[in-house]
Amino acid sequence: MPPKKRQKLDTTEAKRIDDEITGIAESKSKGSSSSKKVRDDAPTYCHWLMKSEPESRYENGVDVKFGVDDLKKEPGQTACWDGVRNYQARNFMMSMKKNQQAFFYHSNTKQPGIAGIIQIEKECYIDDTQFDKKDPHYDSKSSHDKPKWFMVDVKFVRMMKRYIPLSELKALHLEHKTNGGPLQNLALFTRARLSVQPLTEGEWNYIIELEKKSA
Repeated sequence: MPPKKRQKLDTTEAKRIDDEITGIAESKSKGSSSSKKVRDDAPTYCHWLMKSEPESRYENGVDVKFGVDDLKKEPGQTACWDGVRNYQARNFMMSMKKNQQAFFYHSNTKQPGIAGIIQIEKECYIDDTQFDKKDPHYDSKSSHDKPKWFMVDVKFVRMMKRYIPLSELKALHLEHKTNGGPLQNLALFTRARLSVQPLTEGEWNYIIELEKKSA
């Protein structure tokens, strides 16, 4: 996640879906079989962690490799973040705002960890890979009239000053669970299966400070 980036929708279709997104989000917040009602006191997040695989792995003949170096090679160092097929992760993407920042996290590799920083370049719109039968993330239950999956555009900001490995974050998470530190509830461990995860301001700032320290 995500696979090689696809071209965006044509302008007319993209506008149609963009106009519908607000209504879709509102209907889901009222409660449905796939999502709970959003509470008035639910936290508002401004920072994120987004996982992708930096090494080649094939699904249905398609290489899903997309590391931070691949993003840097994209036109304008910008690409769509497609292929998310988890409702909670999708809902997090639907709440993202332009210019918010995220950590680019390398997953499914020998040393998983945070490699760089990206920013949200375009807020959520339809993920067209759900309609492509040749794509690993094709969803036969989704339709153009009632799309289920959405994506955002992300832009490369910078590499981390040093790679922050999962092992270091895990050790800090366990320590903070004991002493009440800022990483005690880090979603990387409390919501580990999600490919798109929220970060609190305190979590974001603490991890940024880790750049300055030796591993």
